[in-house]
Amino acid sequence: MRLGILLFILWTGLSQAQSPETLGWLRKIHEATQKLSYTGTFVYQNGGRSETSRITRYVDPAGDIEKLEVMDGVPREIVRTRDTVKCYLPDSRVVKIDRRTPDRSFPALLPEKISALAVHYDIKLGETRRIAGFDCQAVVLTPRDDLRYGYRLYADTGSGMLLRAVTVDAAGQSVEQFSFTHLVIGNVTREMVKPRHAARAWRVEDAEASPARLAGWGLSAELPGFRKVVELKRRMGKSKPVGQVVYSDGLAAVSVFIEPLQEGREPVRGGLAGMGAIHIYTREVANHRVTVVGEAPAASVQRIANAVEYRRPQ
Repeated sequence: MRLGILLFILWTGLSQAQSPETLGWLRKIHEATQKLSYTGTFVYQNGGRSETSRITRYVDPAGDIEKLEVMDGVPREIVRTRDTVKCYLPDSRVVKIDRRTPDRSFPALLPEKISALAVHYDIKLGETRRIAGFDCQAVVLTPRDDLRYGYRLYADTGSGMLLRAVTVDAAGQSVEQFSFTHLVIGNVTREMVKPRHAARAWRVEDAEASPARLAGWGLSAELPGFRKVVELKRRMGKSKPVGQVVYSDGLAAVSVFIEPLQEGREPVRGGLAGMGAIHIYTREVANHRVTVVGEAPAASVQRIANAVEYRRPQ
């Protein structure tokens, strides 16, 4: 009981340490990205790589629909509803269907429970800057430990709409960023978020993702601040069903994929890979390939991967 009271006092103290103004800005950003209809073009950058996308979001009392069209490289169109994600690949005439998971995508990056972020991030207001024709206020989230990245969020001073999000490392250097180059708020119709491809004769690849209990699987030690938010079973190609566990600290999400291996196969070659803020670590556990993918520093992703274990249910 004493430990519970102590943790409550600590959490309350950290939350109250943030000024009402800074937390108010985060709530304003969250509400804008959830409640506004908009259309625009944004650029994703990491290192020397960049990718341009056009996004359109339509909101009405029945729910929201979001369409993302990737303008560079292989053509693809992604339509997201509350529960489903459909990815249209016109070159191969394939549509991939998946369940929407709790990972967050620009510009809807912030969780509903804003005050919980204060436990793991120091939150302050930064500079003002003009982006894509909007006067923006910066909100800076600095991690209280080395287990997660920091963020600089730039929001329209009027609507609260997020115009730019920069992920930074421990040295304060940009790891990746999303930034609108053009944005129009409002004047969006349901017709504008319909897929451009009818896809009637296309091959459908359904991940058949559904909630599941992955009995026996867990972490020997969880990463502080990252809690389990969902467990799923899904199909990836023609393989047997793969388990997925998603952990999140409210901003960043880390997915653990658990794939059964066939008898007589070669050992899994584990290791670390990364692109921008995303890191991937693979290892073998109990005759399964475990792949951990997350927007977190390499050491944090590897730490979660090394903690994955299987204990036979009693």
